[in-house]
Amino acid sequence: MMELGLKGKKALVTGGTRGVGRGIVLALAREGVDVITCHRQDGEMVDSLERELKEIGGQHAVLRADLTDPEQIAGLLGECRSRFGRLDLVVNNAAVISHIPYGELALEEWQRVIDTNLTAVHLVIQQALPMLGDGGSVVSVSSKSIEVGIPLRSHYTATKAALLGLNKSLAKEFGAKGIRFNVLSLGMIHTEGLDAMPAEQRDQMIERYSAMISLGRMGRPDEVAGVVLWLASDLSQYVTGAVVPVDGGIS
Repeated sequence: MMELGLKGKKALVTGGTRGVGRGIVLALAREGVDVITCHRQDGEMVDSLERELKEIGGQHAVLRADLTDPEQIAGLLGECRSRFGRLDLVVNNAAVISHIPYGELALEEWQRVIDTNLTAVHLVIQQALPMLGDGGSVVSVSSKSIEVGIPLRSHYTATKAALLGLNKSLAKEFGAKGIRFNVLSLGMIHTEGLDAMPAEQRDQMIERYSAMISLGRMGRPDEVAGVVLWLASDLSQYVTGAVVPVDGGIS
């Protein structure tokens, strides 16, 4: 296997106890990266991630933080500072979604989604910057859905589209300091959320989406993690301000 040179690097991954975030956390840990991640609610997913990280070994922490609360974001970044002293990689993965007809979209719900999916990303990056040096990499997770639009998800797609503008501006502003900013545009990824659906509904979804994907199947969290490993490594040191599609060729 190719040596990525990530051993001993320090990373923060938001929303890392399930789905894509979990895949990223575990892949980084297996490459020798020390990882801090956060979650909103305690539960078995948190406990099992802590067990897995302990088995892999390294300096890891799974912390509770509500990213709609700026004080808790400050606390999370304070933990990164006190535990690591620096960061080499920040992955903005935490996000919320809901499906609501636009005419019925309450301001409170609009603000909850904006706060989690966009404002939190801004605050995490801003407070991580003093810990990021030359070679630092910031990866934000967006969605292929912003290219086509999805009914009932106007608030969600608005936040995911906004990440592109934020990313490109920051790439230009901090390029001279050697800090890179990139976005992942995710297609359909098979996570435990899909497995939790009733079997018939799940199978219909898998069949429907697989027919739209060039590779004929949905992606896996570890395949998203592979792209993050690349963006964390020196192999991608000339890549910044980019939107990297991780979608199996969905159309």
